[in-house]
Amino acid sequence: MAVSDAILMRLLELHPKIIDLSLDRMWRLLEALGNPQLELPPVVHIAGTNGKGSTLANMRAMIEAAGLCAHAYTSPHLVRFHERIRLGGAGGSALIAEDRLVALLEECEHANKGEPITFFEITTAAAMLAFARTPADYALLEVGLGGRLDATNIIAEPAVCVITPVDMDHEQYLGDTLAAIAVEKAGILKQGVRACVGIQQDEAREAIEAVAAKIGAKLKFANQDFQCFEQYGRMVFQDEDGLLDLDLPALAGRFQIDNAGLAIAAIRTLDDKRITPDHIADGLARVTWSARMERLEPGHLHTLVPAGTEIWLDGGHNPSAGRAVAAALADLDERSPRPLVLITGMLNTKRADGYLRPFAGLVQKVMAIAIPGEENTIPAVELARDAIATGLDARPYDSIEQALRAAGEIAGGSTPSRIVIGGSLYLAGNVLALHRGEMPSQVSGTARR
Repeated sequence: MAVSDAILMRLLELHPKIIDLSLDRMWRLLEALGNPQLELPPVVHIAGTNGKGSTLANMRAMIEAAGLCAHAYTSPHLVRFHERIRLGGAGGSALIAEDRLVALLEECEHANKGEPITFFEITTAAAMLAFARTPADYALLEVGLGGRLDATNIIAEPAVCVITPVDMDHEQYLGDTLAAIAVEKAGILKQGVRACVGIQQDEAREAIEAVAAKIGAKLKFANQDFQCFEQYGRMVFQDEDGLLDLDLPALAGRFQIDNAGLAIAAIRTLDDKRITPDHIADGLARVTWSARMERLEPGHLHTLVPAGTEIWLDGGHNPSAGRAVAAALADLDERSPRPLVLITGMLNTKRADGYLRPFAGLVQKVMAIAIPGEENTIPAVELARDAIATGLDARPYDSIEQALRAAGEIAGGSTPSRIVIGGSLYLAGNVLALHRGEMPSQVSGTARR
């Protein structure tokens, strides 16, 4: 076990027995640490249900294409906790080094003095320390959960706020209506601060507009103040400053056009003359973001399936993610038809039927598995029943490996299959660790709040 894992496991024990929904614990710890949040470079704060990580990755790639550097804070991690804290520097950004992470975690633990605090709060404080002590041009912060009471919502005046599409998710924390969830997401908005808002359902848009009007935030809406769409195999972005004719983004799936457009809008809202249209184009061409409609390169998992089998990985886990992944797979099938199989595992806090329903009529088989090492996983038998109830042909399997071997045989020896593994970022982390032959962090990806 890495030293940082041992400290992180220790920090989990500080979790409050009763969660009072406030930022009081965060403010207390930041004060003890000297308020590092006041020493950050200009911050872009990103909330929303889907597309936060991809939008952040696009922005980071554009900033780095301009020769600038950006810190990035994302969650949860897939394989190692270090993925959450990326430090900007000459030649691009890099995941935080083990020795530095250990020192920061120990400093936060000492400053906290054993007081109750959530795992996400104390590790967010460590990220703020790292960002404050490392020069960079920007800091990109992804909200962990919600927005209004999220531990990242301690930035008094971000340079730009971003709200990606809002959908039903985390209802037990954020509310059971789209409007209630949108209000929580809009809690990152600040008076006088510009915000770029992705495509929203009417109920969510109205809620975001109401919050902005109350506090005096300045909003730019997708499909109103800026547009981004595919045309003749190209991507076109247009706002009040003009039109950009670009290659399609490197990230796969039509939904990534919307994420790219939101990232471009946020970059242009920064109004940093050092970032030109050429840098925007270069960034979109080179951006990477793991487990978001990612086609896996050759590795261990390919040894379990027939030669030529495609394996795709996506961490989406809610109804809108299901729709987006299904649409991306339909596009792939139109261009290159193959037998299609979905291997899925989900947490019991998610709406399995909502995620699975868009795959009806598209995939030949659903192979349900339990997420390894996750106590909150939906059992494979139960998940298979959920899939059958939505009109899918499904059965349970005991492991990722067993499901892959069975999926590889679906084509019956003719055209190689296309396999997509999806339904959870925590499943995606297990898949990546297995594929790469890596030892995943001992700290569960679900341990984040």
